[in-house]
Amino acid sequence: MENTNTNSTEQESMGDTKKYTVTVVGVGLIGGSMALALKEKGFAGKVIGVEKSETHRQKALQLGLVDEVWNMEEAITQSDIIILSVPVGVCMEVLPGILNKIDRQVVIDVGSTKQGLIEIVSGHPKRGRFVATHPMWGTEYSGPEAAVKGAFAGKANVICNKHESDADAVELIEKLYRTLGMYLVYMNAADHDVHVAYVSHISHITSFALANTVLEKEKEEDAIFELASAGFESTVRLAKSNPAMWVPVFMQNRENVLDVLNEHISQLRKFKACLEKENTEYLQELIENANKIRKIIK
Repeated sequence: MENTNTNSTEQESMGDTKKYTVTVVGVGLIGGSMALALKEKGFAGKVIGVEKSETHRQKALQLGLVDEVWNMEEAITQSDIIILSVPVGVCMEVLPGILNKIDRQVVIDVGSTKQGLIEIVSGHPKRGRFVATHPMWGTEYSGPEAAVKGAFAGKANVICNKHESDADAVELIEKLYRTLGMYLVYMNAADHDVHVAYVSHISHITSFALANTVLEKEKEEDAIFELASAGFESTVRLAKSNPAMWVPVFMQNRENVLDVLNEHISQLRKFKACLEKENTEYLQELIENANKIRKIIK
């Protein structure tokens, strides 16, 4: 894993003022937020949206996330960069066809699983024009109205299997993410999928499970609303996330997620055993060990 921290001001000092035509396929939380930032920072001279939903098309235009909305084929041929910001299952379906239609263009995805997607296009003659990326930012909200200004500043973006992409394609996408204010991390796809299972996917499953536990056991909605503390709200916040996005993620990364779930269940059993056996000392030990996360996350 390699980490670089060159920022956008260094890029600007090089005097490259070219504005690119960027197509965003899926103008929701991530795609819409990227569109906003790329327009605001002058990286994109035009942003074209591609959206299945008529409601989302109109909202994206109304909010100024995109300049125009076109069909996929028309947008691809007129763009410099195509950003695939759709659920990973959809991305796997459309990416090979997009690569069939491009020439000089660069295609990126922004999904949170990588190995399956990269394998699908591994033998494609235009594989070099695809750069696999994962900007490490998100919220529990979805749709064009969820787009946020300045969302990516100071966050990490992962580029996977850099050596499989053309050097000029990687250079352009590095510039794009540095323009967003992100720092770059390089990983192979298999390692990426293991790491995100631990730091992202398990958090979402835990949140979904906790929400279901509370909804099952606490039948009085008023009590949940009135008594829910900040701690509960922060823990269960991710349970509001869109299932259309997360079901494909969990299924694509299921082996890694299952491995993490088994460890998580083992840890929960330790807490359960402490309470059943009234083992105060071991319970304290478990919590003190968990406190070590302070050294990593402030």
